[in-house]
Amino acid sequence: MSSPKQIKIEESIGQLRKLQKGAIPMIANRIKALIEFKKNEKTGISKRAVADNIGVNHNSVQTWRKLYGQGGISAILYYQKQTGRPSEITDNEHLQIEKKLNDPKNGLRGYVELLSWMETEFNKTFKYNTVLKYSYRHFQSKIKVARKSHVKKDEEAVSTFKKTLVKPAKKSAKTKALNTKQ
Repeated sequence: MSSPKQIKIEESIGQLRKLQKGAIPMIANRIKALIEFKKNEKTGISKRAVADNIGVNHNSVQTWRKLYGQGGISAILYYQKQTGRPSEITDNEHLQIEKKLNDPKNGLRGYVELLSWMETEFNKTFKYNTVLKYSYRHFQSKIKVARKSHVKKDEEAVSTFKKTLVKPAKKSAKTKALNTKQ
């Protein structure tokens, strides 16, 4: 059986623990591995033993050990989240959609209408689900919520209607007494 590969860790255990405390979980595991290597610096420790101690795969420990050897602590602390594919909607289109959705007199009744408006406005085709998820993610919009009143209603007609509305007469005490006897 071969002896474990020894690695020289420049940082102290105290420094590593401080870095671990403020790190995201992905980076914290890397620093835990460095701490294990530092503890066993004189005798050496196998990647499998380190993996068992911190609860990760031994291949991850091997990758982190190699990263540290090539770039030091800065390579271990570097982590860039993968964002997936780029958005189909540009920044300019985003601003136009935001303006359309926040306009109280826009008259959009749902995502199908938004989709057709976007396709005519931007001369591009979009999937319904793309428009739905994008609108929800960026503008917190919801599907077809009923409005309290119509956006094009005539305020003058409403006030006239309220003035001419006949209010029901109050029941007199005599009528109340008769109703309770029956």
